[in-house]
Amino acid sequence: MNWNRQTPSAMPSHRYRPYSDRVPVPLVERRWPTNRTTVAPLWVPVDLRDGNQALAEPMDPQRKRRFFELMVGMGYKEIEVGYPSASQTDFDFVRDLAEQDLVPDDVTIVVFTAARTDLVERTYAAVRGLPNVVVHMYTATAPTWREVVLGYDRDALHRLIVDAAQDVARGGDHHPGVRYEFSPEVFNLTEPDFVLQVCDGLTALWDASPDRPVIHNLPATVEISTPNVYADQIEYMHRNLDRRDSVILSVHPHNDRGTGVACAELAVLAGAQRVEGCLFGNGERTGNVDLVTLALNLHAQGVDPMIDFSDIDAIRRTVEHCNRIEVHPRHPYGGDLVYTAFSGTHQDAIKKGFAHHRARAAAAGTDPATAPWEVPYLPIDPHDVGRDYEAVIRVNSQSGKGGIAYLLQRGHGIDLPRALQIDFARHVQLATDDSGAEVTADQLWELLQAKYFHHGELPQWTVEHVDEGDRVRVRGSLDGAPLAGEAIGGGPVEALTRILAAHGHEVEVASLVQQSLGEGSDVRAVTYARCRVDGDTRWGIGLDSSVTASALRSVLAAASRTHTPALT
Repeated sequence: MNWNRQTPSAMPSHRYRPYSDRVPVPLVERRWPTNRTTVAPLWVPVDLRDGNQALAEPMDPQRKRRFFELMVGMGYKEIEVGYPSASQTDFDFVRDLAEQDLVPDDVTIVVFTAARTDLVERTYAAVRGLPNVVVHMYTATAPTWREVVLGYDRDALHRLIVDAAQDVARGGDHHPGVRYEFSPEVFNLTEPDFVLQVCDGLTALWDASPDRPVIHNLPATVEISTPNVYADQIEYMHRNLDRRDSVILSVHPHNDRGTGVACAELAVLAGAQRVEGCLFGNGERTGNVDLVTLALNLHAQGVDPMIDFSDIDAIRRTVEHCNRIEVHPRHPYGGDLVYTAFSGTHQDAIKKGFAHHRARAAAAGTDPATAPWEVPYLPIDPHDVGRDYEAVIRVNSQSGKGGIAYLLQRGHGIDLPRALQIDFARHVQLATDDSGAEVTADQLWELLQAKYFHHGELPQWTVEHVDEGDRVRVRGSLDGAPLAGEAIGGGPVEALTRILAAHGHEVEVASLVQQSLGEGSDVRAVTYARCRVDGDTRWGIGLDSSVTASALRSVLAAASRTHTPALT
């Protein structure tokens, strides 16, 4: 092995045990490696419960409702909406769903509860009046959790689970539309015979039948192994569960090892019929499995995901708004840059691929939008998810002349967010197409100001910290129309958007990115605001010696409808 010159590191790897020393994995005649997925599993988004618990700022009722409506509109038919026994906000949200008749007839609501009598009763109180409900009971079952967290041995924990399951069954006697779900939390670290014993007992206790199946959800709560091991564990359960035709086998992978998507895909091959996860993979620690990637991976294999992702940017904007977390630019399928090639060789291959695709479709008399897809570097047609081709084939067209971002950073210290680089590159392309001339850093800076800075006289404002947040008072005009008033928000920017809304400017701030320019007494703050303004996505840039003022300037710039001059 003289070709491998790596040497031992200083990492204390000896402290950790491999999965094979922590949990028995029954050897089976594996069938899953030769299986193929030809139909989508039942997808169950848990963003409103598990994903919401993972947020620094949990969603308020308005955000929860907006997220719920998004998922219904996309086609999800089973949605976990909260933990009503543990949170008044969740309880009230579930009651709103029932009392305001917000749940379509073909959508099933899932509610989560721990295995405790009072919590089960509170859960049933929350779902009163909802016709299609799954009550999802969970208990951690792995040895470390039993011994360290709960203080039970196997027999005592089993009795606790059975007692709680009886409470769940009694509650269901008064709710004819209810079905039951059980999660042995940390399944992947639990002894297989114990999980099988517990699950089979609940299948019998809840009197499962093919027309009223129970759900046994088997979480990889903390990833501990390669995905093939999880698939072996799922196949063991799939082949050994009692009343298999009366059980929906579900999985809930997390992403501690970065393999949550692979775990879910292999688990489906191994017999799982249902997958719980979050849109874009939000969740505790490294997150829950990403339902967007899973579904579009199937789409890329010619399998209908049975969920509509035809406007992935609108989906992403809503998720970002509700979670207050931006989706990474390189996130599969939904990131700003995933259909963009910065490399000249990649761009050349993609351009030739597009040309070949159009020519082949024309020769076959087929619409290119429905023709078979084989374009280098692009696993799916960006049009399938609502993206156009401009970002793919033209965003980096100036890179051979110095690079837009590089020139701005070197000449003016400006470090544009990647999404703004894409937007700005389109303006540069339009401004330089006619002459084909080289573009200098100063010309780029001039165009950047023309396109994204506020023009005309700025309104005057004051910012005051109050108990409820920040009060902003504004006096002046925007685009020649009066702009005056005051509002209180969680921060100055939120307060400003409320003033703008009162004057007919609907502005939703999707993201704010800030940086410092200069040094010492000359330091200035620059803020890049990506906003949704009257249905359109716009960027604004604010530059000021005050961080707050730069943020307010950026939002006003995005809100302004002033026409900006072209590059000279």
